[in-house]
Formats: sequence, structure tokens, C-alpha cells
Amino acid sequence: MDQMTEKIQENEVAAVPEEPAPASVEAGPPVPAAEPVTAKGDGSAIPPAELERLRDDLIAALKTVFDPEIPVDVYELGLIYRLDVDDDRNIEVDMTLTAPGCPVAGDMPGWVENAVASVPGVGQVKVKLVFDPPWDMTRMSDEARLALNMF
Repeated sequence: MDQMTEKIQENEVAAVPEEPAPASVEAGPPVPAAEPVTAKGDGSAIPPAELERLRDDLIAALKTVFDPEIPVDVYELGLIYRLDVDDDRNIEVDMTLTAPGCPVAGDMPGWVENAVASVPGVGQVKVKLVFDPPWDMTRMSDEARLALNMF
């Protein structure tokens, strides 16, 4: 099967030539359609049922990491922009912070790395801190909005 890139929020597919085929894992709450958050998919050697279990376990692990200034986890806050799993179960995470000057900017990526690495069967974990696109409150899930009384 051809290598594919899948837009998480829209499930649109566009061909990507001759790249390794990491499995797609949905990352965070839906991202507004204008944002270019993507995950690579199709052609994975990981069986779909195993990938689904791994996805659920990774999300559960991410939900254990909280922004210390906001009583909501990084996943529901929409701070996780990309979560890729390759055929060796190595994980790459792109994440952001609520603000570039966040007091825990040096610590939170390590917290995310440790949480993801604690998932059974995971290989190496790389967390990349990104600020493009910048985070805003539209990235929060309904669960986060409810926890913060933002409805």
C-alpha cells in the first residue's frame, strides 16, 4: 500500500513518496481545520488492533501529565500536536505550551516523555517542543472547558 499522510482533524489523505510508514495515532482534541497538524499513516506493520490499544494507552499516559498552573491534563488542553508511532514502536511527540514563557517550559517535555515511555511495549520516545502554530483556547477539548467552567 502507498505511504500516506493523514490529517488528523479532517481524515484527508495525500500521498507521501518513499518515507518510512509510521502508524497514525490521533493526537489530542480535534484541531481547527485551518491548522496543519498531521500524522503519518497507512502501511504500518503494527496490526490495527494493536495500534488502537497503543493509541489508547498513549492517550491515557498523556492524561497523567498536568500543567501545574491549570488543573487540566496536557492532552485535553490540546498541547499535544502530533503523536507518531513507527514500526518499531518508537514514538515522536510534538507538543506546545500554553505560553512560550511558561515557567515549566524546561520540565514539561520531560514529563511527557516519561509518561509516554511508561507505556508497555513502547520503544524510544522523542518529544519536540514547538510553538507553531501557537496554542490558544480553541484547542481545548470540551472536557477541559468543562473542568475550567468555560462554557
